Amino acid sequence: MEQRIGSSSQPLKAEPVKGAGFDPAHIPGLTAPATTEPEEARPRQAEQPPAVAEAVADDAGTAGEEERQEEERQEEERQEEVVDGPVFEAADRRARIVADHEGVRLGLDDQECEFRWDEIGAVETATSRFGKLFTITVHTPDRRWYPIEIQAPARASFAEWETRLDAVLDAYFEDGAADEDAADDEAAADEPPAADA
Repeated sequence: MEQRIGSSSQPLKAEPVKGAGFDPAHIPGLTAPATTEPEEARPRQAEQPPAVAEAVADDAGTAGEEERQEEERQEEERQEEVVDGPVFEAADRRARIVADHEGVRLGLDDQECEFRWDEIGAVETATSRFGKLFTITVHTPDRRWYPIEIQAPARASFAEWETRLDAVLDAYFEDGAADEDAADDEAAADEPPAADA
């Protein structure tokens, strides 16, 4: 009978166990196992000297500041260009309408739409028979309409709102139609009279 004293096989080198049980990011066959290199052995990214980094940050901040100041200046110029004329504005806790020299702007909660006067085919108003709802509908030439309902503080507001909105429509909306009529009249006057046979 043979008896061995000691093992002739070498012990296995202990390797770290890899797999999803130990590394949740490791998926066999899809991802490479994470390396466990010491931080000193990893290549370092090029760092900018502090003075360069500060200069870059200052340039970015200065450019952003200049853009913001330019936008504020343009907004102030737009506000200064306000045309003296009628303005209609009505709002409740959710809805808002503004009609002025630029056109009609409707807002409901966080949604807004804006129509220039040349984009509007008609503006229609309606009041509720019961209650205090004032409905304004903007119609576009392509047969689309955009209604908005505003809760009036009192039914007596309807007449005042109608009057103010009519003043805005007469001042701005009718101007385009009047210009077109005047152009048509001038064109008709320029044509030679038709000879009667």
